[in-house]
Amino acid sequence: MSDMTNVTNDPSSSNHVPWYFRSLDFEKLWRDYPPPPTYFETTAKLSKDELHQLQEERFLQTVKRGWEIPFFKLHWEAHGMAPGDIKGLDDLTKIPVYDVNDIRKSIERNPPFGDFMGISPEDGKRMPLVLQTSGGTTGLPRPMLYSPQDRETMAILGGRRMAMHGIVPGDLVLVAYSLGLGNGGMAPREAIWRYTGAVPVMTGSGANTPTRRQLEIIKAWGVKVILAFPSYLRHMAIVARDEMGIDPKSLGIRLLGTHLGMENRELLEDLWGAKAFDMYGTHESGMLAAECQHQTGMHVMEDAFILEMADPETGAILPDGQKGTTYITTLYKYGAPQIRFNVNDISAFHTTPCPCGNTSRRLKRIFGRNDNMIKLRGVNVFPEAVGAAVLEDKRTNGEFFCFVDRVGEAGVDQMDVWIEVIDESADVSDIKQDMERRMKEVLGVKVIVTPVPKGGLDKFTLTSQSSKVKRLMDRRQ
Repeated sequence: MSDMTNVTNDPSSSNHVPWYFRSLDFEKLWRDYPPPPTYFETTAKLSKDELHQLQEERFLQTVKRGWEIPFFKLHWEAHGMAPGDIKGLDDLTKIPVYDVNDIRKSIERNPPFGDFMGISPEDGKRMPLVLQTSGGTTGLPRPMLYSPQDRETMAILGGRRMAMHGIVPGDLVLVAYSLGLGNGGMAPREAIWRYTGAVPVMTGSGANTPTRRQLEIIKAWGVKVILAFPSYLRHMAIVARDEMGIDPKSLGIRLLGTHLGMENRELLEDLWGAKAFDMYGTHESGMLAAECQHQTGMHVMEDAFILEMADPETGAILPDGQKGTTYITTLYKYGAPQIRFNVNDISAFHTTPCPCGNTSRRLKRIFGRNDNMIKLRGVNVFPEAVGAAVLEDKRTNGEFFCFVDRVGEAGVDQMDVWIEVIDESADVSDIKQDMERRMKEVLGVKVIVTPVPKGGLDKFTLTSQSSKVKRLMDRRQ
C-alpha cells in the first residue's frame, strides 16, 4: 500500500487531495437545478417570463466564462466580436456558430486536449475531474473533461429523464449502452444511482455482456427497465424469441428508454409489450430533452440549455415547427461550455403544449444528422430515412446497411441497401421489388435493394457488439 500519511484536505498544501463530495455546494446545486421530484413542481412549471429571466442570467455568466477560454476568445475575435457586445439573450444570434470541425482544429492546434476547455488534467490538483471521449472515425477519440459542477448537473438532468419516462425507486434498470471511454453507459449509471432510487444493472452492450446472458439476467433478476439503442433492443428481442424460445413480452419489461430518432416506436413496443420513450443527449452536452408519459415529444431542460433550430444552408433561425439543424448553448457547464455549437442534428420544436403541464418547449424527434446526409445523383439522402422505410416492411427485422459506390465508365453514383429478411424461405425477389419501389417514393431517387439472411449485416452494422451502430459506407473515393 502507498503511504498516505502526508495527504491533507488543506487546499493550500502541496499534498492536498480534492474530495468530490467537498467540491460542491450540493444544496445550492439542487436549488439551481432541481432533481426529481422537486423539478416537476418548480422548474417544469416556470412561466415564459420566469424562464427568460433565468436563462438570461445564466447565459451572460456563460458568455463571461467563454471569454476566459482561449478557443472562444480566438473564435469570437476572428468574427469581430468584443467583450461587452453581448448584453442579453436578444444578442444570442450575434455570436458566431462553431461545430465539431472547429473542435478538431482546436485539438490539432493544442494537442492532446485542445484549447476549447477551460480546464486541463492539471486542474485535478484543485478539483476532481472526469474524462470521457466522443468516438472518432479516424485517429484518437475526442477527449472531454468534466468539472464536478458539470458532472453532477449532468446526473441531475439524467435523473429527470428517468423520472419523466416513469422509472421509480426500486426498479432494476438494465443499461445496455457501451461501457468504455464514452459517456454511453457511465452517464446513465450516475443519473440512476444518484437521482432515481432505482438500481443500475450495468451489462453494457453485447460486446461487454453477451446478449443471451443479458436476457438471462433480465429473467432471473426481474429487470423492469431497459436502456439501449433501438437496434439493440430489436436484436435482444429477436434473440430471446428465435434463439432462446422466450417471448420478450413474458419478461415483464415495463418500459424502454431509447433514442428513437426515425425508428418505429410501435415495432419496439409490440416486440416487448412495453412503452418506449424517446430522449436526446450528446457527449458534450449531457441530457438535453426527454419524453414524459404522454409521448408527445421531448421536453427540453431549458434551465440548462438554449436550443435553436437553424436553416442548414443559411444559418437563419427558424420558427417553431420547422425542421433545422440544432444549435446548443449550455447554461450550466464550467469546464467546457458550449455556446452556439452546431451539433448537426436535425430537429424541430412542437408548437402546442403538452398535456402533462410541463411548460418547457418540446422537440418533435431527431430526424437525422445534417453531416450524415449524402448526395446521390443530386438528391439529399439520409440513412435514417432509409431505415424508416425498411421498418415499414414486416418481412424484414429492420436491420439495414447502405453501400454507396461510383460505378461504370461514367462514374454514376449508386446506393445498394442491404436489408435482413426474417423468413429465409420468403420470395426475396418480391421483397426486393417492393422495397425498391418504396425507397424511390421515400428518398426521391432510385436505389438497389439486396435482401440478405438474418444476422448477415452484423459485421457491417456491429449491432450485437456496439451501441454506436453503423449504417453507411461511402466508397466513392
